[in-house]
Amino acid sequence: MDLPIPAFGPDGVLVPVGKLAVHRQGLRHPAVSVFVLRGAEILIQQRAAGKYHTPGLWANTCCTHPLWGEAAADCAVRRLSQELGISGLDLRHVGQVEYRADVPGVREPLIEHEVVEVFVGEAGWPLDLELDPDEVQAVRWISLDALRAEIAATPEAFTPWLRIYLESHAAMIFQSSEIAGSV
Repeated sequence: MDLPIPAFGPDGVLVPVGKLAVHRQGLRHPAVSVFVLRGAEILIQQRAAGKYHTPGLWANTCCTHPLWGEAAADCAVRRLSQELGISGLDLRHVGQVEYRADVPGVREPLIEHEVVEVFVGEAGWPLDLELDPDEVQAVRWISLDALRAEIAATPEAFTPWLRIYLESHAAMIFQSSEIAGSV
């Protein structure tokens, strides 16, 4: 579980650090987030109950850390396939987001301080999914308006980063989609 991921050292140069250590210390590190859309709906995932932080919370379609030396776009494609069985989508890079947030850990509170490359892909219908139960326990399609209403009613059911994305970065994320009118 504590595989090394890239993290920014004090001089701004990437160094390998164990994933758990990165989150315990709140080190700034690269990440990738993907939003898969189908018309005016977003595919969201419920994180598996066995995850070391934010277990059981709802998040965007896919979010992860690139491997050492892995390009963000390659990471996005790899993790969509590994977590959800999604392949063949054209993903477009829509921007970068940096955030810092406390996240509930299983054994201790942790800190996400991520520099996130955000990707969006448009899915057709039907979309065959094969969920990795170690990563994802459920998925569902939801409109942006309905998602915002659910977050307002029960924010604790959603990951801090999804709340940040929708509160501060929705215009960037959904700019070229059918959802743009709801932003």
